[in-house]
Amino acid sequence: MLGVIPTSEAQRHALDAGLDLVEVAPNERPPVCRIMDYGKFKYEQKKKHSTNQKAHQVQLKEIRLRPKIGEHDIEFKVKQAREFLSHKDKVKFNVIFRGRENAHHDRGRQMLQEIVTQLEDVSKVEKSPGLEGGRSMTLVLAPKT
Repeated sequence: MLGVIPTSEAQRHALDAGLDLVEVAPNERPPVCRIMDYGKFKYEQKKKHSTNQKAHQVQLKEIRLRPKIGEHDIEFKVKQAREFLSHKDKVKFNVIFRGRENAHHDRGRQMLQEIVTQLEDVSKVEKSPGLEGGRSMTLVLAPKT
């Protein structure tokens, strides 16, 4: 802190220190300047800006199931969904009914309810299990915040 000094004197102080005189608040009266390494300052600004820029884009990952799927296959799909949720992505479960399977919508709903209970520690239900288009039942889970 050198106080209010003329620009030429501030430049001389910076030159003696082997650093740069950087204007950090040009809109103030008098303008605020700092004696620092300008290259390092620009590097830190760029680094700070790039870390803020790379925010995760939330994606909707889809997992498809059938009513006759095996127990181990469901466990594997749940494990996959847990991984997606840990990466802050949403997961959409689709149970697809074909032919005579259309008579067993209750099996699909039961399967989706089991998945909800298995993943309730890491997710919340965004869209509860419901029939879409008559041939598929969907459930959307979002990661807990």
